[in-house]
Amino acid sequence: MKHRFSQKKNPSSRRNFLISVCFFAAAACAFCSGVSSVSAKNEEEALSTLEQAVMRSVTYCYAMEGSYPSSLLYLKENYGLFYDEEKFYIDYLPLGANIMPEITIIRRTDH
Repeated sequence: MKHRFSQKKNPSSRRNFLISVCFFAAAACAFCSGVSSVSAKNEEEALSTLEQAVMRSVTYCYAMEGSYPSSLLYLKENYGLFYDEEKFYIDYLPLGANIMPEITIIRRTDH
């Protein structure tokens, strides 16, 4: 009777606990990896979309006015170019009225 409330130490219950912890850790790692992968893909798509939008605005300006825009600000004001300036930097270098400008888009990194 004196061992009525005491439990015997079962080595298999400890092993089952460790297996459960390992399984949970593996599932958490897989989830984090998946979220990171989706986030990276979204960033790549955002950069690609911005490149297309800038090129579309530049060529539309050339088609409408007969010359390439003199600045990125001109595209923003007259052709509705909008982008997140905290995420991306656009280096816009006009080369002449009838020469396609050099455009470089750089993803900003968090500091």
